[in-house]
Amino acid sequence: TTRKRQRYVEKDGKCNVQHGNVRETYRYLTDIFTTLVDLKWRFSLLVFILAYAVTWLFFGLIWWFIAYCRGDLDHLEDHAWTPCVNNLNGFVSAFLFSIETETTIGYGHRVITDKCPEGIVLLLLQAILGSMVNAFMVGCMFVKISQPNKRAETLVFSSHAVVSLRDDRLCLMFRVGDLRDSHIVEASIRAKLIKSKQTQEGEFIPLDQTDLSVGFETGDDRLFLVSPLIISHEIDERSPFWDVARHQLEKDDFEIVVILEGMVEAT
Repeated sequence: TTRKRQRYVEKDGKCNVQHGNVRETYRYLTDIFTTLVDLKWRFSLLVFILAYAVTWLFFGLIWWFIAYCRGDLDHLEDHAWTPCVNNLNGFVSAFLFSIETETTIGYGHRVITDKCPEGIVLLLLQAILGSMVNAFMVGCMFVKISQPNKRAETLVFSSHAVVSLRDDRLCLMFRVGDLRDSHIVEASIRAKLIKSKQTQEGEFIPLDQTDLSVGFETGDDRLFLVSPLIISHEIDERSPFWDVARHQLEKDDFEIVVILEGMVEAT
């Protein structure tokens, strides 16, 4: 049976690298925006819902507390009494008023009066904080939706790479193509050889990365990806495969990672 090799990078582009012993986890919180974007969708939606629900509940509690401290709840039937918020008769109505304030739906039955300076200050604070929450969460969702993961599904690589003669030169070749009509702008391609290495001093490097030339000197690495293209790496004196025989190539444990970069034409 053929031994299944553990890949460094899967066929779908996911890296099999896990950061197991990370002690300074606070660093993830210092860049909270990127952390939220990198979360899975179910956790991102949970944070999205909680961000709004918690702020609504928090300010709803403060609106209720102001009404309680001013005695508005004790003068519900007193028409001569001017409350901080008209028709606020409990926590549920305070919660609904908080939602109306932060989402700018508009006031109807419940509306703030001009006899409540602390309420006016709270109204300004909630309006400003609500705008910040909207900008942060909507921006996070937009970046997450526009991530290039799904666009990469229509970029197809050949199942196998081959070593063959091309113009009387031995070359490692594979093919890449784009299935969509919208083009990849400024597309460029790189290739890395991932292989264990031992230096002359005896140091063992488990995942050494070596560049495979795919046309950087001639500009052939910049692709016009309208039709499928054959990417070629010439096995010459500068290639890491120069001293590798065919039977050794079949047994050797290495991995070639191909990186295609570019911008989506529409965005």
